[in-house]
Amino acid sequence: MQLALAIPSSTTKETIEVSEAAFGREYNESLVHQVVTACLANLRQGSKAQKTRSECSGGGAKPWKQKGTGRARAGTSRSPLWRGGGIIFAAKPRSFQQKVNKKMYQTAMRSILSELIRQDRVIVVKDISVDQPKTKLLLGKLNDLSVSEALIVKGEVDETTYLAARNLAKVDIVSHQNITPLNLLRYKTVIFTEEALRNIEEVLKQ
Repeated sequence: MQLALAIPSSTTKETIEVSEAAFGREYNESLVHQVVTACLANLRQGSKAQKTRSECSGGGAKPWKQKGTGRARAGTSRSPLWRGGGIIFAAKPRSFQQKVNKKMYQTAMRSILSELIRQDRVIVVKDISVDQPKTKLLLGKLNDLSVSEALIVKGEVDETTYLAARNLAKVDIVSHQNITPLNLLRYKTVIFTEEALRNIEEVLKQ
């Protein structure tokens, strides 16, 4: 299949050939949902911890005698009913990890990229970089592409371009090794450099 190659400030139009196996797949909504859910779950720390009544310090002595006080019976001041007491069903550190095998993950990536292309949300450029770490310079390049919100995917992210993009709330820049279903779906437009696209194609067409 063919993709248009965006050339800012030029009337000429170029196209590049890309693999149908990598970028021409049908959209598998259920698989994409499963992989995205797993990615979100794997971001959770699962480090929340609360104490049960046995883990709270103190409360060893019976607060008052069983009978004769007119008060409710109490065996410990660390009861969940008391202020400073334990939690009945205390949260404990746990793992939220969900396993997604490589074949499923790559199929979901092919599905997402193919759908982005069908929706005209993919722009391919020769390169996108700036000479100085200035947000204004990168913003000018994005304006030339008529883009205000985008994920920029490069072969290698240079520090100058990264620093220029850091101040833009709706712009992110990653290398082709670090793209995920989450950041592909998060942005309105995805800008690939030709090098990054070829590297991704090489992985996904296998």
